[in-house]
Amino acid sequence: MMKHIVTLADGRIVPALGQGTWYLGDSAATHDREVEALRRGVDAGMTLIDTAEMYGGGRSERLVGDAIAGMRRDGLFLVSKVLPSNAGRRDIFHSCDETLRRLGTDYLDLYLLHWRGNVPLAETVECMERLVRDGKIRAWGVSNFDTDDMEELWRIPEGRHCLVNQVLYNPSSRGIEYDLLGWMNGHDVKLMAYCPIAQAGTLRRGLFDSPQLIEVAKRHHATVPQVILAWDIRNGNTIAIPRTGKSAHTLENAQADAITLSDEDLALIDQAWPAPNHKVPLDME
Repeated sequence: MMKHIVTLADGRIVPALGQGTWYLGDSAATHDREVEALRRGVDAGMTLIDTAEMYGGGRSERLVGDAIAGMRRDGLFLVSKVLPSNAGRRDIFHSCDETLRRLGTDYLDLYLLHWRGNVPLAETVECMERLVRDGKIRAWGVSNFDTDDMEELWRIPEGRHCLVNQVLYNPSSRGIEYDLLGWMNGHDVKLMAYCPIAQAGTLRRGLFDSPQLIEVAKRHHATVPQVILAWDIRNGNTIAIPRTGKSAHTLENAQADAITLSDEDLALIDQAWPAPNHKVPLDME
């Protein structure tokens, strides 16, 4: 068990550091290396693995299935996501079955609606609840939902069974702290942070070159990515899911669990990357 953990509203305990799989599984040339990276992560305590039917058209789910083959299922926490176009009565049950088939398991620990689509939320909630009753999933949540989306979900009686909201979050993308994060904390909806070390695109915005983050890293004899992950999981309500296809990076990520940032560290990071003082749209990669 890792030192940093998160207790979900249904009482289950998960590691605050998990593993993401966006862009993994896309190349046969890197398959074995990526499988090994996921396995090393599980060995290091990062037993929560997040994937989605969208990632590589199912290839990431198949990669995860290869990586976990032979592992004790009750020692893992598997998360996948359904496309909004598949999130209604017509398609969700088939989508879930296909996800389970690719993963080589008979249930998901958590099933997420990947983002808002045209299917009414009430219909998706009804389908998620049926999947729970059928034993296909243990629980469900959402992804890329802003405050108004969450409030709409909460107006659906069984919508309050939502356990997590997965959104982009890291020191350079703190927009959710203005209102969404407070709403989630007040309603016991845990944050699952994707791109927690701003792995892709323009999100880094000088993050890895930040003098403040470099100083904090030196204090802890750590790397800047490790400090960023420690910042992400600092409050006991956030699950970070960094993605890597290399075992060395996986182990580096796992070692962030040993870091506890001081108030002085946090103040220094706030100085460089302050929380917003106004509403901003959700960041999405």
